Amino acid sequence: MANLKNMNLTSKIVFGMVTGILFGTYLQWLMPNGTDKLIPLYWFDLSLKGFIVDGLLEIIGQIFMASLRMLVVPLVFVSLICGVCSLKDTSKLGRIGGKAVGMYLITTAIAISIAIAVALLVSPGEGVNMTTDSTFESKEAPSLAQVIIQMFPTNPFESFAQGNMLQIIVFALLFGMAIALSGKAGERIAVFFEDMNIVVMRLVSILMNIAPYGVFALLASLFTTVSLATFGNLIEYFFVVFFVLLMHAFITYPIILKILTGLNPFIFLKKMRDATIFAFSTASSNATIPVTLETATKKMGVKNSIASFTVPLGATINMDGTAIMQGVATVFIAQVFSQDLSLADYLTVVLTATLASIGTAGVPGVGLIMLAMVLQQVGLPVEGIALIIGVDRILDMTRTAVNVTGDSMVSIVVAKSEDQFDNDMYSDPQAGSNSENVDIK
Repeated sequence: MANLKNMNLTSKIVFGMVTGILFGTYLQWLMPNGTDKLIPLYWFDLSLKGFIVDGLLEIIGQIFMASLRMLVVPLVFVSLICGVCSLKDTSKLGRIGGKAVGMYLITTAIAISIAIAVALLVSPGEGVNMTTDSTFESKEAPSLAQVIIQMFPTNPFESFAQGNMLQIIVFALLFGMAIALSGKAGERIAVFFEDMNIVVMRLVSILMNIAPYGVFALLASLFTTVSLATFGNLIEYFFVVFFVLLMHAFITYPIILKILTGLNPFIFLKKMRDATIFAFSTASSNATIPVTLETATKKMGVKNSIASFTVPLGATINMDGTAIMQGVATVFIAQVFSQDLSLADYLTVVLTATLASIGTAGVPGVGLIMLAMVLQQVGLPVEGIALIIGVDRILDMTRTAVNVTGDSMVSIVVAKSEDQFDNDMYSDPQAGSNSENVDIK
């Protein structure tokens, strides 16, 4: 127990993740096929499913997720306002936004291109005989025009309540620019938001202390139902997607980082550990924003004026991991249904998925909606999505980890190009280990 107390936060989170997986797997062994197991005590029978899985683990895990989501809106809003206020020239905002959006679209296009190439090489769907009795009902994605219109809130408070990140980002940008252009009155308001930013970041630090317990509960609960047996005949599809996700995170991102910034990519990957573990555990880029933002500003050396914009924007529109799933899934479904796709079809898949990464940014179930759009574009049956839903949970967690890695990489590239980057902090292995000693403005 003394050794556990001496662990750093990363080690504690990893320990919670591993023990959660093992404990969940053990509970699944005790309760095969979802059956409950009663443990007799002195005065009552303890239900493993009712008391442990649906009780303690569910409560701890959901409280942890609620706490993360609770921080997202105030953190993004306050931090983004501080970032815009700190820009001496507000005209830089358009240039920064253009670079960020451009980088996110380019990495998404690269991701799906690699996915299609690897899937065609491996051919995971060749010779698979599967029925399509189950169907998938896809929601209609909004048009690009609707997305652009809906980015501007009619009621900012409603946007806050609904957690509409695109609208919150737009309102925060406009509000921050107004503060920057309001002279003395704006300076007084800016001081308030800078103090508020320190308070919110301290709240993030407090939440990090309960993270290992939340991660343990989430993964223990998940692995009471998920096992390799679930994958069945889709195991090859699963490992192709998983392999391409890892390749994108550990090869594509480091190469881009090295070419565009000259920085050591091994330092980048090492410092991303906390954020990627959180993303894997929560399967939500938005819920991971507090950790991603803290990693970018306190460990990587990205100035808040850049990170406060690029990180929440990336969590909203960066879909590299989802694009990889779409690329492999398109090839897999085409092979399962014995339908040949032309080069033009594959180019259509790349273009559709890349542009859809922005067009479906605020839609629930975004990955499957985007995949339905892609399949329809090339004439493949949307019902094929039902074939891969059963194995999508672990892949969803992994691609979220890839997405937040991309968010941080793009933040570094943009910050470096704008001379808003601290090289010494990036090179310091101890940077961010003690948040109280780090300037978070």
